[in-house]
Amino acid sequence: MNSREKLVKFLTELSRIILGITFAFSGFVKAVDPLGFTYKIQDYLVSFDLPGLFPLALPAAITLVVLEFSLGVFLLLGIYRKPTVRLAAVFMAIFLPLTLWIALKNPVKDCGCFGDALIISNWETFYKNIVLGVCAVVLLRYYPRIMPLFSVGSAWKAGAYTVVFGFAFSVYNVVKLPVFDFRPYHIGANIPENMYIDPAKADVVENIFIYSKGGVEQEFTEEDYPWNDSTWTFVEMKTKLIQEGEKPRIEDFQVSALAYDSLLQGFVAGDDITQQLLSDTGYQFLMVSHSLEEMNKRHLDDFRKAAGFAQKKGYGFYCLTSSPVDSIEAWSARHPAGFRFAHADERVLKTMIRSNPGLLLLSGGNVINKWDDSEVPDFESERGEELLKAKGWKMNFWGKLMVILLIFIVPLLLVKLEEFKRKRSGLTAIKKGYTKKI
Repeated sequence: MNSREKLVKFLTELSRIILGITFAFSGFVKAVDPLGFTYKIQDYLVSFDLPGLFPLALPAAITLVVLEFSLGVFLLLGIYRKPTVRLAAVFMAIFLPLTLWIALKNPVKDCGCFGDALIISNWETFYKNIVLGVCAVVLLRYYPRIMPLFSVGSAWKAGAYTVVFGFAFSVYNVVKLPVFDFRPYHIGANIPENMYIDPAKADVVENIFIYSKGGVEQEFTEEDYPWNDSTWTFVEMKTKLIQEGEKPRIEDFQVSALAYDSLLQGFVAGDDITQQLLSDTGYQFLMVSHSLEEMNKRHLDDFRKAAGFAQKKGYGFYCLTSSPVDSIEAWSARHPAGFRFAHADERVLKTMIRSNPGLLLLSGGNVINKWDDSEVPDFESERGEELLKAKGWKMNFWGKLMVILLIFIVPLLLVKLEEFKRKRSGLTAIKKGYTKKI
């Protein structure tokens, strides 16, 4: 093999590994939280003025996640080389110009290509896609040089299992809470800490004062504005971004209580209870439902029991929702539960927990535990107090990752072992036949 052939082989393998790992990782971390990817797709649909396609967002999210993950694994395994490379190239042909448009227009803060596991800027996403696009071009030219890890007879088994695994993993993380929680409201997170940013690292801004004189407006800074000159008339003040700094992981957590007015026979806006919830060192139960109208009511009784337990123990219990007041009143009339309601931003509630409804347990601003609607425990049992603590599996990130990797890798190894045994038995049969002829 001459130097040119070695270089081509090296570039082909390097491109396969870079493209394969990126696709597999991107697909996997989005499969961890398909609902998060669904919300990102809905953000794009809003940007394109296509809100009518919202019902298709979740099926599209799961389909894209499984396809992306499968293409990455196929590249790493070297199976179905021609169709896999072509599909990967189609992906890049679509997303390279799309991410350029996103970087220029900035319709969303980040593309969501790595979910919440790794957030990069829109321009970083575009630069990343340039590299991936180059890798795709190299593979289109030299894909026959990719060395497959499975024979033709075994490739379909490895491919089918990869697709089934990707789909099953995605659906599981829709039905249940995501196996891994990369959001700032994960178990063990401290919400006040995630709301804080060092002022030295924050945005650098400048206040611009606009004054008018003789019908002509002029801009001034804080150093030279004519505060003591009565011939100038103040018009307005603007804030100009000089240098963008770091952002706190949580920017918009705010909760306002709703109080029931017996005279008005309805709910009215109450006090801001954000600091109360975050500073109370006792337990605070937050039943989260971003939309009461769309809430799954199958396990509503479990939430009623949790509210009763909280009341007996003197713990706080609020139902946080972004539904309008008239919807809350209608829902309460149909499902009397005695919940105390509070308002919060819809996006915040969707970020706090993916289940609708779900239950969070806070203490001193720390997220102690969280449950989807099907897993709300019976706090009135003998183990009620123990259930308030998150233990074991929920907190073991590396343990969960190892189990998931084993679930995915072991069947592929068994397929490879079966292939090896089949080849070995075939060689043995050929050898015996050859010996018999002699």
